[in-house]
Amino acid sequence: MTMSSPGDELLGRLSDAAIDRDAIASFLDSLSHAQRVEATRALGRREQRRLYDAVDGFLPVELVELVPASIADLAQVRHFGRNTLPAFTLFEKRFCRPKGADPRKPDALYGYNFQSLSPLTGPGYFVARPVPGRPEVDIDYRELPSERPPAWPAIRSNERGLGRFVYGFMVDTLRRVSQHVTIGSAARDGKAIGSWFVLVREDPVGA
Repeated sequence: MTMSSPGDELLGRLSDAAIDRDAIASFLDSLSHAQRVEATRALGRREQRRLYDAVDGFLPVELVELVPASIADLAQVRHFGRNTLPAFTLFEKRFCRPKGADPRKPDALYGYNFQSLSPLTGPGYFVARPVPGRPEVDIDYRELPSERPPAWPAIRSNERGLGRFVYGFMVDTLRRVSQHVTIGSAARDGKAIGSWFVLVREDPVGA
């Protein structure tokens, strides 16, 4: 008997007429990090859109889940992603907690995008904050961090050069799927642009 891959299993669950959010969360929680990345990177536009809609109001996204409290200030946490763009679909969002923030309840996180086009588009820096009145987190490219880990690239405006067309005036909204997995939708000037992405947090050493 041939065992289905994590990607095939997740695709199958997202093809059901009624998506079982709890079953998907339990399935993803049962996998290793590598398997979660494999599963989520199998998701195309249709599956990501359905998943984003399905988890609306499901589980709250807390900043401490994106960067665990055990991680030092300005230490990066990698989230491995796949988006629904026509090309360059694999990327990472790298987050850190600002210096001096409450490790268990920070007001904001800093971060940037790591991907193959970064030399052209810039690093795509952002500030992540909870959405008032919603169990979600906004990743706001209109606001730049005031500091960064030493190994990160220089902070650069998202409204200059080619970066303007990728990150300019953008806000991504994150919803939680499982303990390690979130899914986001992108908007420009407050209007959804029909683009989604899924992220898998890697557990850093000591988390």
